[in-house]
Order: sequence, then C-alpha cells, then structure tokens
Amino acid sequence: MSEGRLADRAYAGIVEIINGDALDVGDRLPSEARLAEMFGMSRTIVREALVRLAADGITEARRGAGSFVKGRPSDRLIAFMPMDHMSATFGTYEVRFVLEAEASRLAATRRSAEEMAGIDAAMHALRTALLSSAPAHDEDMELHRRIVLATANPAFLIAFEALFADVERIMRAGVDISRSRPPEVIGAMLREHEMLVDAIRAQDADGAALAMRWHLSEGRKRLLP
Repeated sequence: MSEGRLADRAYAGIVEIINGDALDVGDRLPSEARLAEMFGMSRTIVREALVRLAADGITEARRGAGSFVKGRPSDRLIAFMPMDHMSATFGTYEVRFVLEAEASRLAATRRSAEEMAGIDAAMHALRTALLSSAPAHDEDMELHRRIVLATANPAFLIAFEALFADVERIMRAGVDISRSRPPEVIGAMLREHEMLVDAIRAQDADGAALAMRWHLSEGRKRLLP
C-alpha cells in the first residue's frame, strides 16, 4: 500500500479516536509514537496524517506539547462520505482555494454579458433552493461551474470536473449540516455566494478571488460542529 493510502488510513483512524473517545476541542491526542504503535505504521505516516488534519482544521500542533483537537467533524458528515475517503475529500479544499479563487478572478475580468446572465440565473436557482427544503447541491455545483466557464479557459473546467465526486459530497454535506443548525447559517452561505457574484458582476477581480476564498474557508468550517 502506498504511503498516501496509509496516511489516509491514519487520518481516518485519528478521526475515529476523536469521535469514538468523545474528545472535545482542546483535548490532547495520543503522541505520534503512541498513534504509530496503535495503527502499526511509522511515525512518518502518522505525522503526514496529522499535517493533513491540521490543514483541515481538525487538529492543531503545539510546539513541545503534541497535537490537540481543534474541531470535531460533524456526526452528520459521516453519512455523506466514508471515513476512509475523508482525507482525500477534505484535501480537495487546498486545490479549490487555488483553482476556484483564480477562476473567480479571471471570470470577473473576462465574463461576457451572456455568461454573467448565466451566473445570475444560477445564483437565483441556488437562492430558491437554499430558502426551501429542497436539495441545493446541484444548484450550488452549477453556480461554481458557471464561474469556471466564464474564465474562457477550458483547462479550468477540466480541472474542476476532475474534482466533481469529492466536491459533490462536500456540497451535499454542507447543505444538510447547515440546515440542521439555526437559520442564520443558511443565510451566511447565501450571502457568501451573493458577495462572490456581485464582485464578478462589478468586474472586481481581487474582490471575486477573495470572496471565493472566504466562501470556501467558511464552507470547510461548516463541516465541523
């Protein structure tokens, strides 16, 4: 088995420890050496898993003290992605921060009037879905896809569609988890999209890139209680 797959298993194993042992935010995880012993893996593999968990906002390393729980994945999240897929699925955020932020920047400067009308129509459909009890992941995906199309660079669409399965899982989970919380959570999700679309309409390239990065950052946080 490749080191990447072993790190995925270690990542899933650490999440299971956090959930199974009911660790709270701020609780200390077992040491790297102890985790390596528990999983029958090298400390290098465990360290890679901890780096990924920290990047995903689930753990944080404190110099000289070890790793601590920073955010517990929502219990509802498990319904949308197998535990052994969680590392790869969360990992797509790092790619999307680069890919979709730059796509938003380019869309703001290159979009045609027709493409802007398509983005507006997708935003309207997403707003309608989010404010109802209907699923909204298809509408969410379509809005993001419309923005990518407005870059006028087919390579962006190829890269975005390569992430489709993981992004769809995240979007399904994000809407479901947000609807289980107070109404203002869905309201925040809606405002993030509106800010993004407004920046593209205004041809504010830096604003569009920032709005996309903010939306993705907040979206990742919504997957954690």
